[in-house]
Amino acid sequence: MALSIGIDIGGTNIKAIIVDEQGNRIHQATAPTGQHNRPEDEQRWKGAVRDVFIGLKKEFGSEVKAVGLSAPGIANADNSAIHTMPGRLWGLEHFNWSEFFGERVWVLNDAHSALMAEARFGAAKGKKHAVLLTLGTGVGGGVLINGELYQGMGQVAGHLGHFSINATDAKLDSTGSPGSLEDAFGDETVPHRSHGRFRSTFELVQAYQRGDHFATWLWLDSVRKLAVAICTIGNIFSPEVVVLGGGITKADDDLFKPLADFMELYEWRPGGKQVTILKAHFNEFAGAVGAAGFAWQMSK
Repeated sequence: MALSIGIDIGGTNIKAIIVDEQGNRIHQATAPTGQHNRPEDEQRWKGAVRDVFIGLKKEFGSEVKAVGLSAPGIANADNSAIHTMPGRLWGLEHFNWSEFFGERVWVLNDAHSALMAEARFGAAKGKKHAVLLTLGTGVGGGVLINGELYQGMGQVAGHLGHFSINATDAKLDSTGSPGSLEDAFGDETVPHRSHGRFRSTFELVQAYQRGDHFATWLWLDSVRKLAVAICTIGNIFSPEVVVLGGGITKADDDLFKPLADFMELYEWRPGGKQVTILKAHFNEFAGAVGAAGFAWQMSK
């Protein structure tokens, strides 16, 4: 059996998975990342990643045909390393994982990796054109064109949370974009958007479910802005499917039903064209699964 290893390095945990070519999970493992933002942390957290890799290779070595690694930041041109990730995971930038592991490792941005999980094995399987939006602390994303991940110049394509939906907003997001989708919908900005009334999207949605008038206005206004963003993405890329992932999608019908209503209002549908919006199939292991899938694709 031919297998692929996918490793996802996050700020809290290292997640690893072994899948076959159909995406069936053969084995998975986790380990804490621990402290990782200081020079003295570097060897320990990288050692933890290596230990996870070695454990999987010992058990499945001869059957492993490809290795992928997902991490925050922007991958370099040949997907051998993360070239930009300031402030987190000390020592990640420009680190060559192929040399560290002793074999070719395909390195991918974590949101891009989540898209590859859905494109190869999940909600966008079999689609040529797809977009993923990850709705969590911030808003990330990825774009699939003609069945391939589109990374663009400098590998920064797909940062869909950072396009502006309100150019007159005085607040700039982390990329310098005014009134971005991330600021309008990301979990991190809920305290600011709610004037301190709610600490998280979870609290906001709970209040919405209770019929709180302010929460109802704020939540539905946020969903309306998400719908406008998806319509804009549709006009640019015309995907067959937009997949929504991340913790905020746990709101389920409280998200997807009003979103469908706003899409009905704003979406351009010439000739009956209409984008399908689906919830992501993968959750906390999406980065690892996508890294494994990307490695399969690039190794052939």
